[in-house]
Amino acid sequence: MSNREFAKTLIDQIPENRLFYVISYLQGAAVPDETPNAETLEAFTELDNGGGHPFNGTTEELFAELMEE
Repeated sequence: MSNREFAKTLIDQIPENRLFYVISYLQGAAVPDETPNAETLEAFTELDNGGGHPFNGTTEELFAELMEE
């Protein structure tokens, strides 16, 4: 049995009142991955080449640092 056939068998066992959750998940899973825009790809390249400004800390610390700049 293929994974697709197995999934269909499992869906048939899900109560009607819970199918909404499965449908929502499947709709999200069926959407193809988005390709980053040019600006994001440029930022990735910058980090790969040793540039940029990596940050390790809490969200609060990040915003405090951003507010200082």
